[in-house]
Amino acid sequence: MENNLNYINQSIIDSLHVKKKLLNDSTLERILAVANACIDSLKNGNRILLAGNGGSAADSQHIAAEFVSRFMYDRPGLPAIALTTDTSMLTAIGNDYGYERVFERQLEANGKKGDIFFGITTSGNSPNILRAINRCKDLGITTVGLSGESGKIHELCDLMIAVPSSSTPRIQECHILIGHIICGLAEINIFPRK
Repeated sequence: MENNLNYINQSIIDSLHVKKKLLNDSTLERILAVANACIDSLKNGNRILLAGNGGSAADSQHIAAEFVSRFMYDRPGLPAIALTTDTSMLTAIGNDYGYERVFERQLEANGKKGDIFFGITTSGNSPNILRAINRCKDLGITTVGLSGESGKIHELCDLMIAVPSSSTPRIQECHILIGHIICGLAEINIFPRK
């Protein structure tokens, strides 16, 4: 029992430690820059597109839902799509073109100039995310990378928010925090409470 309590305690301490590292001016400025890009894109009639694998796929869906439904209060929905949810599309593209193209192909079909694409990868090296980011450049879609402290994604994105950690669970916990902050900023700037 004591070991289990120690594990719980250490997990919370580790999570807090990584989150405290986010509290530096450059990271805060990057989060604000991403939020401002999203606000501008949404105000111009564009949408937010998100993708990731595994837990990052779940994060994509979670963040998209916050935009579309509501975050802190009732307001009109904001257009956002997680490219991770349609099993028929994912399996068709995976079967016909390869798994590394499942997001790239969807961006070709549904993305448009001025949209924002969030590529979420804790390793920073997910091949299907990197291909999608490269394709966005041709399509005029602004790319946002959410990753950990390393990976090829750092060199490819227009805007990059790197969690200062190599621990997948700690990175994912911060990705949701960052997603919530961006959603909250979009909500209060596009639909300010009266």
